[in-house]
Amino acid sequence: MQDPFRVQDKIVVITGGVGQLGRQFSLALTSRGARVAVFDLQVGEELTRKRFGDGFSRDQLLFFPVDVTERASIEDGLRKLTEAWGVPHALVNNAGLDSPPNASGKENGPFETYPEDSWDKVMEVNAKGVFLCCQVIGGCMAEAQRGSIVNISSIYGVVSPDQRIYEYRRTASDTFYKPVAYSVSKSALLNLTRYLATYWAGRNVRVNTITLGGVFNNQDSQFLEGYCRRVPLGRMAREDEYNAAIIFLVSEASSYMTGSNMTIDGGWTAW
Repeated sequence: MQDPFRVQDKIVVITGGVGQLGRQFSLALTSRGARVAVFDLQVGEELTRKRFGDGFSRDQLLFFPVDVTERASIEDGLRKLTEAWGVPHALVNNAGLDSPPNASGKENGPFETYPEDSWDKVMEVNAKGVFLCCQVIGGCMAEAQRGSIVNISSIYGVVSPDQRIYEYRRTASDTFYKPVAYSVSKSALLNLTRYLATYWAGRNVRVNTITLGGVFNNQDSQFLEGYCRRVPLGRMAREDEYNAAIIFLVSEASSYMTGSNMTIDGGWTAW
């Protein structure tokens, strides 16, 4: 019997594919024979060589400068991709924006003074960007009568951020709260997934969400202590620990799965 997890020769679009998790998803899929099209604003030669090395095959990995908040940019990237390889088999909506921990005190301050323009920027990438990519790339797959869409959400889109983790910063006179826009934008993906799963079911396009926990990325020790104490498994995820879920959802192993949310969070939401 053919391996149900087989992704050989599948064409997969990964938005934000140059980032920490996007790079992992790209390498995991290409290592199993898939062809990955990275749609990302940061696809310069120097950066892609730094992130992927010189050894990647142009037959398996292509980079397209795409702004997911602009329909014309997505359409241009898709046109170039289909000319090179054909209609994609899968779309991983991985591109995302969050307020970094070192952002201004106004941006990471209390909810009551959270800037409207910060809300707009996060929502534009995390919600509108996924919406547009689904319209353009998902619509193309629906015309081909096959495809899989994977929307990347977060535990903070399912439950509220635990602001107690950041208490050490507030104690040190740094008024820090995990901002609201990221949570709202990631929760929006859950119902976009359900909507599209039912809308495109008749055209054999499956749509699912993966809800991820935090990923280790050399965070400061006090944050790590507070975060890991909150996780039943006692640690943050390694950056490669979500790859198998991507392969599962892209492959035919998940052929009867649509409209679902796969939570991989070390037990965070089980408390």
